[in-house]
Amino acid sequence: MRYSKLFVAVLAALAFSACTGPAGPQGAQGAPGNTGNTGYTGATGGQGATGATGGQGATGGQGATGYTGATGGTGATGDTGATGNTGARGNTGARGNPDSGTVVIVPAR
Repeated sequence: MRYSKLFVAVLAALAFSACTGPAGPQGAQGAPGNTGNTGYTGATGGQGATGATGGQGATGGQGATGYTGATGGTGATGDTGATGNTGARGNTGARGNPDSGTVVIVPAR
C-alpha cells in the first residue's frame, strides 16, 4: 500500500508540471468531411401467395324416426245371457163361465 500511494503522488506531480503557460488561441475550423455514398435501396418483396380455400363442412345426419304406438288389445267378448224360463201353460176356461181364462186390460188415466 505504501508503494501505491507513492506512485500516485509521483504521477500527479509529473502531470501538473507539463503545463508551462497559458493556452494559445484556438486554431481554425477544419473543412467538413465528405458525405458518404448512399447505399442501394433493397428491392420490394413479392406479394405472398393466397391461402387455400377451406374445405366444406360435413352434412349433418338424419334424425331418428319416432316409434309408432302399440295397437290396443281387443276387448273380451261378453257372456251370453241366460235363457229365460218358459211360462206356465194357461188354464182353459170352464164351460159355461165366460169370465174364466179371459184377460181384461184397463187403460191408464
